[in-house]
Amino acid sequence: SCLALASVFILVSWTSAHAQEFYKGKTIRFIVGFAAGGGFDTYTRMIARHIGKHIPGNPDTIVENMTGAGSLVAANYIYNKAAPDGLTIGNFIGPLVLQDALGNKAAKFDGRKFGWLGVPTPDSGVCVLTKASGISSVEEWFKAKQPVKLGGTAPGSTTDDVPKLVKSAIGLPIQMIEGYKGTSRIRVAAEAGEIDGGCWAWESIKPTWSKALESGEVRPILQTMFESHPELKHVPLAIKFAKTEEARELLKIVDGAYGVTARPYSVPPGMPKERLELLQKAFMETTKAPELLAEAKKAKLEFKPVEGAKIAKIFASFYELKDATKKKLREIVLPGKQPSAGKPPSAS
Repeated sequence: SCLALASVFILVSWTSAHAQEFYKGKTIRFIVGFAAGGGFDTYTRMIARHIGKHIPGNPDTIVENMTGAGSLVAANYIYNKAAPDGLTIGNFIGPLVLQDALGNKAAKFDGRKFGWLGVPTPDSGVCVLTKASGISSVEEWFKAKQPVKLGGTAPGSTTDDVPKLVKSAIGLPIQMIEGYKGTSRIRVAAEAGEIDGGCWAWESIKPTWSKALESGEVRPILQTMFESHPELKHVPLAIKFAKTEEARELLKIVDGAYGVTARPYSVPPGMPKERLELLQKAFMETTKAPELLAEAKKAKLEFKPVEGAKIAKIFASFYELKDATKKKLREIVLPGKQPSAGKPPSAS
């Protein structure tokens, strides 16, 4: 056993020394699939500021925004073009893996082959509407004479798929306006009166739309997860309005694919195991580090990290869904003809 322990120590020491030599003087590039100022961008910039301290050799970091198709452009880039050398980390929306499992041909990847580092926090989905929409409760929403216009980025994103699944499950009147470059653009469009609101993570809405929430110009109306967020106990859960088993099944997908795995960090396939494990360890250390958590508290960002191995298992499960479930999901969330945001000033 002493010999075994010595072998492990030598391997760890060699890996650390080798990594230090590799990363010293290098720069790790974070590719974010959404526009600057949104939740994905905000989380990534904070993680990027701290992760270098947790990697041997203390590399520098830069963040690039590679927008398009609800972060699908970034996902395809990470899988097909980025080198698996440990110098590129992707942050695109997790439900794109579900899109691939359902057969979306625009997804040029296999979600089971990425290297998954983890997620900084599970998402707590919530639909928020502006005061100008005239709707202040779910009951009023159900009675709306016109479909409520919600902003989306593209199929595969929480902003798009969750409203469609909720509409199918419980029958809320919703019209999707898709094509915005990120939630920062959706917020601007809502404040300009182009749309009535949107559905995405409270963990993103709270820090990035705080002034409108505090003033009452924007209000949370419906939670899309199975359990209430502690700060939203007064906001009803969609599952309470589900009347059939099929409705509950659809909302279960919302809770999983658009909850725990919504904002994952990944590396290209084919990365050496030792380097992947080193980055997974660095990611978890970074997202639990006291100095990051102190900064996060001031910025109202939540961190409840989930490790890469657990995320990888959940993503693999999307490919094992029952055929009947896949068929129903294809009808609802695969790309179809939705009204587009076009190119209003806020969507450019």
